[in-house]
Amino acid sequence: MGMGRGAGRSALGFWPTLAFLLCSFPAGSSPCKILKCNSEFWSATSGSHALASDDAPEFCAALRTYALCTRRTARTCRGDLAYHSAVHGIEDLMSQHNCSKDGPTSQPRLRVLPPAGDSQERSDSPEICHYEKSFHKHSAAPNYTHCGLFGDPHLRTFTDRFQTCKVQGAWPLIDNNYLNVQVTNTPVLPGSAATATSKLTIIFKNFQECVDQKVYQAEMDELPAAFADGSKNGGDKHGANSLKITEKVSGQHVEIQAKYIGTTIVVRQVGRYLTFAVRMPEEVVNAVEDRDSQGLYLCLRGCPLNQQINFQAFRANAEGPGTRRLAAASPSPAAPETFPYETAVAKCKEKLPVEDLYYQACVFDLLTTGDVNFTLAAYYALEDVKMLHSNKDKLHLYERTRELPGGVAAAGLPPGPRPLLGTLVPLLALLPVFW
Repeated sequence: MGMGRGAGRSALGFWPTLAFLLCSFPAGSSPCKILKCNSEFWSATSGSHALASDDAPEFCAALRTYALCTRRTARTCRGDLAYHSAVHGIEDLMSQHNCSKDGPTSQPRLRVLPPAGDSQERSDSPEICHYEKSFHKHSAAPNYTHCGLFGDPHLRTFTDRFQTCKVQGAWPLIDNNYLNVQVTNTPVLPGSAATATSKLTIIFKNFQECVDQKVYQAEMDELPAAFADGSKNGGDKHGANSLKITEKVSGQHVEIQAKYIGTTIVVRQVGRYLTFAVRMPEEVVNAVEDRDSQGLYLCLRGCPLNQQINFQAFRANAEGPGTRRLAAASPSPAAPETFPYETAVAKCKEKLPVEDLYYQACVFDLLTTGDVNFTLAAYYALEDVKMLHSNKDKLHLYERTRELPGGVAAAGLPPGPRPLLGTLVPLLALLPVFW
């Protein structure tokens, strides 16, 4: 496979191709640890963009260590395109640097360029790499929007519609001219209708003199504090500092700032599963070349009709029997620890005192999964809204929406807090009907 930039500028020229493979063919949660191998190699060699001849033995040692890592995970990575791309890339680099397959495999300690020349230290980025500065030249301050995905899974779109969806498997959350975001949702229990996000892939596209293409990928029990190539900023361009990744809480909370498009992304791992939240200018949200082809862009259009929970039908059956019917009615495996309705309400009330849709989502998730971590997922989702949403009057939502045929949004509940016992219990009892 060819070296996209040459060995002198980047250690792995096959990464641009690999980035597209990661986005187009996302795998579910698996024991394949190729991303760990990739990150370890990049961490060992980053900062040495122009290797001198006396560095060759150490670079070859790093490649052999990389190759050894891929062999150790080979059995669990069969069919994984990222794995096969890495293997071919290693072979190319071995050949280009005349590295022997036999030899020491200790991690190298290569020269790091002085901070003054490091793109991560630059403060003189071009104005075009700062969205707000560039935007103000042409019009008033930008209008920011928010999208979030959490729990089993619940979606809040850029237009503040709130939906609960099935969306099992891989689905695009965002797909515009600047970045792609794709999530993979897997069953909480084998055979269960309840799903949650187990994998997240974000691709920041190459943009003028600001950033190189960068890929961020998180999975269950693996929330990296760096992009897939081991870097923490936008690469080698003059405005690379306009894209940065920051670890807020190790293994639990990562924030990505993309100043060149005025965007902030928050990724969390809560319990076993991931949550996603973004703040993005409307101009960027709508920057798509063909809007008709963006029908599955969940943050913009919401979930497809056949993937939404039909809350109108649930309300029509609001006089149904109590929670004890759920276990008998559902063909799905029972959660290991099923919460009684009163317990679920009490646990959610501790973290979410306002009976809005985040509170309702919390109760719904506890009753369907039996996993108390979903309480925190709803809590942090609301905390992210408070940080990212530009309209403080819309922090709390009380009205579910679903898409009717013809693209008309319909309210699922009248505005204002509403008792959950009459709404959630029949909803749960009907899950087998709609899932």
